[in-house]
Formats: sequence, structure tokens, C-alpha cells
Amino acid sequence: MSASVAVCRDVYTEDRFRQTYGAGDAPRPGRLRGRLSRGRGCSRAGCLRLLRERAPVLAWLPRYRLRTWILGDAVAGLTVGILHIPQGMAFALLTSVAPIYGLYTSFFPVVLYMLFGTGRHVSTGNVPSRVASSRISVAGRGRRATDGLNSSSPEAADFEAQRIGVASAVAFLSGIIMLCMFGLQLGFLSTYLSEPIVKAFTSAAAFHVTVSQLQSMLGLRLPRHTGAFSLFKTLASVMENLQLTNVAELVISLVCLAVLVPVKEVNTRFRQQLRTPIPVEILTVIIATGVAYASSLNSRFDIEIVGHIPAGFPRPRIPALHTLPEVAGDTVAITFVGYAVSVSLAMIYADKHGYSIQPNQELLAHGISNTVSSLFTCFPSSATLATTNILESAGGYTQLSGLFTSLVVLIVLLLIGPLFYFLPKAVLACINVTSLRQMFVQFQDLPELWRVSRIDFAVWLVTWLSVVVLNVDLGLAIGVVFSMMTVICRTQRCSVLYLHLSTIRPLQLIQNCYEVPGVKILTYNGPIYYGNRSFFRADVNRLLGLSPERIRRIEKARKAVEKREREAIRTVVRSPRTQCHVNRQTRLPMCTSPRWLMSHAVLIDCSGVAFVDVAGARLFIQVHTSSHVLLLRHGGN
Repeated sequence: MSASVAVCRDVYTEDRFRQTYGAGDAPRPGRLRGRLSRGRGCSRAGCLRLLRERAPVLAWLPRYRLRTWILGDAVAGLTVGILHIPQGMAFALLTSVAPIYGLYTSFFPVVLYMLFGTGRHVSTGNVPSRVASSRISVAGRGRRATDGLNSSSPEAADFEAQRIGVASAVAFLSGIIMLCMFGLQLGFLSTYLSEPIVKAFTSAAAFHVTVSQLQSMLGLRLPRHTGAFSLFKTLASVMENLQLTNVAELVISLVCLAVLVPVKEVNTRFRQQLRTPIPVEILTVIIATGVAYASSLNSRFDIEIVGHIPAGFPRPRIPALHTLPEVAGDTVAITFVGYAVSVSLAMIYADKHGYSIQPNQELLAHGISNTVSSLFTCFPSSATLATTNILESAGGYTQLSGLFTSLVVLIVLLLIGPLFYFLPKAVLACINVTSLRQMFVQFQDLPELWRVSRIDFAVWLVTWLSVVVLNVDLGLAIGVVFSMMTVICRTQRCSVLYLHLSTIRPLQLIQNCYEVPGVKILTYNGPIYYGNRSFFRADVNRLLGLSPERIRRIEKARKAVEKREREAIRTVVRSPRTQCHVNRQTRLPMCTSPRWLMSHAVLIDCSGVAFVDVAGARLFIQVHTSSHVLLLRHGGN
């Protein structure tokens, strides 16, 4: 049994609609006056709500599932804390300062992000790309000045204090920029980081991290390369010095990989069955440190170890603010890249675990972290790729894991730093590499991305190649610009289609429908603005058969008709052959058998038009004037 339903709807003009239903000024809740008026009132509930928004720890901590989450957060936090120790020291050496300053950067930002951040699986600390960027304005000048000086001399200590002062100034200015962006509510900039850009960026950055760890895994003492083509420069340097590989460190790396990869795969596949992942990283670090100490591997086989970690806690002091004009340009680039890295990593794990982040709050969290940390001689900080992966893969659930991470670093700073003296750096390099395996698995998504959207596939490929071939900073910028260009091109290339009068569907998709003689119905799904007005006009002229030559013939015929009309009025003579009259409202010739005008009326369905700017509005007038056809507007735009 079948039933049919008929829907009848009146056709309204704008004036008739206003007369029938009335009209009023639409409210604009987004205006500044409305926002200020809503913010005038102050109540206890409003203050508490604002406090929870600005300090998310007050929102998630009361709902914390102690029995379910505490073990995973503790294991993940301790694992990341142990990894922060050598990483902080290594990144400090990149800027030619004492390793202890890298440990400070592994402590203060972690605590502050735990209080103000919204990413549950984000681990903050030193970032290789950002430290290398700040090194341009910090280490170069200091290294030239300290050539030939004894490291324990007062002159060398003074130059080191200058370098750390400039690095702290970079962190301070970066935090101020982020706080200003938060005040302007510029967190929406993260929307330009589409999913293909984020995944391609993290996958390509994983290649940079992996290649940078080859030196430690092979026991090579090579200079670090930065800037464009740094990945290939590092690979070439490793291949040239491959004969200098330390066999003992190579064996340590192979043994660690043979242990870490299978156990981490077991943690991934049986995550639902295991109450908590196997803490293979902690066990590996403890066993490797014990074996290296008992066998004296550093002295017998020249294995590179972490070395001495001085105990102590920094005193707050003002950064070298007088150097801000010199480092302002580099700091702006560092700030935007750091924010992009942090938000992209937070978005990946938020989508994976089914929660949401707040981009504006992320600006506030990282702004406070950098500003406050700079007072304790810290570098610029943001989310780190390796430790964030380890934090998630080790079973972390909430930001509380940052508490255990900071406790590990604090204990090392104050008490047990010397215990990690014999820890081989090759072990830490293996932990970094194995933690990035999920980033390499993203290549499996490329065939599906090709089937769904080839434009997104192109965005992924361009971003990945740019980051790998050039560097992290420039590659990310190229990916964002290319993605925006694809959006612009797609809005420019929207097609104008025929519609059937009764079905309101494109005639190209319907076989048994025909257009009404004398009426053309066109539709356009996209904005009509200065960027695509020429394409829109070309499509309309093509569908209506209005080539420039035909328009000139129409204009010539119109002038001839007007001339005959004027002569007819003068002589009061009407020609029986012409059988034409003039429409007094439009002044257009309406002939009974016109050969030069294909349509009497053209309707353009603008219901799919998002907006029309001044250039688009003028385009309608130009089309109407040049083609001399009646354009009726249908829809609410």
C-alpha cells in the first residue's frame, strides 16, 4: 500500500512576506555591548563557574575516579618523569647552558599545565624544535664569546648567565604573547589545523625525533643540525660516520628495542584486559642503570651516560628583559609553532579518548606556564611529542599524571639525582623511538583518505613532505597555507546547475525530467564574492548560451526594436509582421517567436548561497543589464 503526500506552499516576495508576517530587527547577541551587559552582573554561582573554567583542575579533580585512574596516572607520570630527566639535560646542552636548567623546564611547566590545561594526555616540557629556534638568538652569540675560556672560569659563568637570561626572556615574551591571544580569544586559530594537517605534522615530526635519536642509539658523537633539510643532513652525517659506531651502545639499543616493542604491543592489544599497562619503560631504565653501574660500561666501552645531576632549586629572578627587542621576531615564530604543536597533540588524544579541549584555555595554560617558568630560569615550553605519546601509552587518564611527573623531577633535583649517573643515553633514545610507533601507523589511513577526499590527501602529503624536507616550523606553515588555498579554490569552483521546476533537483541527475520552455532555473551552492564572481558569471553565460557574440547580437536586435518603436510612435503605424510589443516595466522586447532570446525568465535559486558581498551584488546587476533577461531571486539570502 502506497501513499502520496502533496505539499503546497505559497510564493512570497520580500514585501509580501513582511506584510503577512511582519518584520523586526534580529537580535545580535554577539555585539560587544551585549557581552558587556551580560558580564556586569556578579553572583556567587557565576564566579564559581568562571573559576572552574579558568582553573579546570577544580572541575575534574572532584570527579576523579580514585580506584580506577590513580594507578594508571601514577605509572604514566612516573615513567614520563624519569624520561624528563635526561631529555631536559640534553635539550639544555643544545643551548650551551648547564643541564640543570633543562630540569627546571621539566618541572615548573608541568605543574602549571596540570592546574590550567584541558588536555588530559598532554605532557609539557622542552621541545627540540623550539629550543633549536631559540638557539638562533641565544647560543650563537654566547658560543663565540666563550671560545677558549675554561668552563669553570668566572668569564664563562658570566656568559652562561647571559645566555640563560636571554632564553628566559624568550620564554617570558612567549608567555605574554599567548596571554594576549587569550585575551583576544584567538583560540579559534586552531580550527585552521585540519585533521590531515595535524596527522601529517605529527607523523613527520616523529621522523625528525627518530632521526635525532640515531646518534645516541649508535653511540656517535656528531654535531646537531638545525634549519631546512636538517633531517637529511643528520642522516648523511650518520652514514658518513657509521664506521665509528660504538658496538656496545648498538647492542644496548637492540636489546632495549627487542624488549620495549613486544611489551608495548602487548599493552596496546590487551589494554582492555590489563588493569594497568606493564611499566616496561621504568623497568628498562632501572635494569639498564644497574647493569651499567655493576659492569662499569662507561669506562670499559666508552658508553655515553647521563652523568652528574647537581642538586638544588632555583631562586626566582627577572629575565633579561632588555634583550626582548633582539629576540622578538624569533619569539613570535616560537610561540605560534609551540601553540600549534600543543593544540594538535591535544586534539589527537582528545578525539581518541572521547573528550574535548578548549583552545582558548590552552592559550591561557601555556601562557601562564611560560610566563611564570621564565622567572625560574626556564626555556620556552609546550607539549612534547615523545613524552605525550609515552604518557598516553603508559596508561595515563587525567592531568593528575603531571603531579607524579613533577614529583619525580623534584626528587631528582633535591635528593636522588646522582642515582641516574650511570643511565645510558641509548636506553632513553630507544624509549623515545618506540613511543612514536603510533605516529608511523598513521600511514595506514592514507588509502581511506584517498577514497574519501583527494584534496585532503593532497593536504596530508604536502604537509608531510614540507615538514620532513624543510623543518617543523616552515613545514607546518606551508601545510596551513596550502589547506587554506584548497578551501579558496573550492569556493571559487562551485558549479552552477540547472534545476527542474517541480523536483528542485539538478537536471543532470534526473533522466525523465525536462525543463519548462521559456524558463531557466539555476542554482549555486557557495558564496558569491569577489574571488569567484568571474567564474559564476562565466557559468551563467554558458548555461544560458550568452556568449559575447550573442550578447552583441541581442544588443543590436534590442536597439533595432527600440528604433522601430520610436518610428511607430511617431508615424502611428504598427507593422503586422513584427508582432512585437514593449513591456513598459522592464523595457525588454517580448516577441512571440524570438530566435535571439532563448528564455523569457531566469530564476536563480540562492538558498545555497552563504553570503553575497558588494562585488557579488554588482554582478547580478551587470548580468541583468548585459544579458537583458529577467533575474528573479529565490530564497532567503
